[in-house]
Amino acid sequence: MNVAALLDRAKSKGVMIATAESCTGGMVAAALTDIPGSSAVVDRGFVTYTNKAKQQMLRVQPETLETHGAVSEEVAQEMADGALRNSDAQLTVSITGIAGPGGSEFKPEGRVCFGLAVDGQKTITETVEFGALGRDKVRLTARDHALDLLSRGLSSIAQ
Repeated sequence: MNVAALLDRAKSKGVMIATAESCTGGMVAAALTDIPGSSAVVDRGFVTYTNKAKQQMLRVQPETLETHGAVSEEVAQEMADGALRNSDAQLTVSITGIAGPGGSEFKPEGRVCFGLAVDGQKTITETVEFGALGRDKVRLTARDHALDLLSRGLSSIAQ
């Protein structure tokens, strides 16, 4: 993923971006802000590692967390929507997952749920099973996938 090109595209469309991250701990926001001039496009990043932070900063509903767990598309959707609502961005991506080590039979290591919110469009979610690649690799792969999602989201926004 060419992050500089992503930022240039967002700038040309007048689109601001925000991130809502859990298992990646701000890696997507860091990748975006590593590029000089990114402040023209990157509004903010939310690192919501705990359930309480997800509720306080993004208004993820306690019922959603209780019913589906933090690693779920439902929570990823509420995170992406919350980032959109609580920022000046028109495009947001969210990530919540199990980077490892560990996991369970029902939520294995390497399962990551993503949300992509575009102002005025239906939020999309997806789950990717990266597998037990190890914590660092899962986080890096999830970061790259989120950057790809942002690129796809930009493509859905008219000039």
